[in-house]
Amino acid sequence: MNQEKSIALPLAVSIIAISFSAIFVKLSSAPSSILSMYRLWLASLLLVPIVWKKREEFRHITKKDWLFLASSGFFLALHFLLWFGSLKLTTVASSTIILALQPLVALAGGFLFFRDRTTLSAVATMTIAIFGVAMIGWGDVGLSENAILGDVLSFLSVIAVVGYLLIGQSTVKKVSHWIYSFCVFLFAASFLTVYNMVTATSFLGYSAWDWGMFLLLAIVPTLAHIIHNWLLNYVNATTISMSILGEPVGATILAVLLLGEQLTGVQIMGGVLVLAGVFFFLMQQQKAVYKEISESI
Repeated sequence: MNQEKSIALPLAVSIIAISFSAIFVKLSSAPSSILSMYRLWLASLLLVPIVWKKREEFRHITKKDWLFLASSGFFLALHFLLWFGSLKLTTVASSTIILALQPLVALAGGFLFFRDRTTLSAVATMTIAIFGVAMIGWGDVGLSENAILGDVLSFLSVIAVVGYLLIGQSTVKKVSHWIYSFCVFLFAASFLTVYNMVTATSFLGYSAWDWGMFLLLAIVPTLAHIIHNWLLNYVNATTISMSILGEPVGATILAVLLLGEQLTGVQIMGGVLVLAGVFFFLMQQQKAVYKEISESI
């Protein structure tokens, strides 16, 4: 019981921390590409003291690994660019609930690229979640064309982050998550810097408020990732993945309280279906993990 309490508290803190990410984006008037770029540069800078202590690990990274790290960084940059862009166009609720489809998109990606086996029940839960996304999109039709585009960008950002995870899943095992995160953040920040240069997006001229949002984005959501990495010492990845259900709920509540956003009945029903689909999928994954462990004993 004591261990459950010790795990529950940091997990709750991580959900609150990551829920603020969408709020910080909404509170800034800076372009999504600038928000993404400075978040990653500042996050990389904050990791320097830890990475310096673990600098010997860089010797274990091969040329092939560097290619994978760069590819992971590209997809991470694309994810932030698309998702932050989505938040500029649609509501926090719609964008973050669609983002909760990540485990299901990862399942589809694993099947397509690695021929991972799936089950009929997993397909059923995916169908429920997709139907929920369709309802969210339908609810956004009454808002504006921009809201629909925001929904599309959010879904594309999910595909991008799954690509980032699939590419990096083998590389992260060769070095600590600190080195991995630092390298990927640097590559992603570099790609976004080039993007902003090509699109002639101004690097300066932002208010002190915007710079505060850049820094908060670099610190608060990163805290959630650090907590997740620490929790991996005590629980499996599937358990931590359950916290993905907390982000859209937490972010939506914060958006209503801090930003005054309103929700339609169709959006609420669609959100419930998405969360239900992802919840049942993760529960199935949890059972599969326990079964595999019990059979190996």
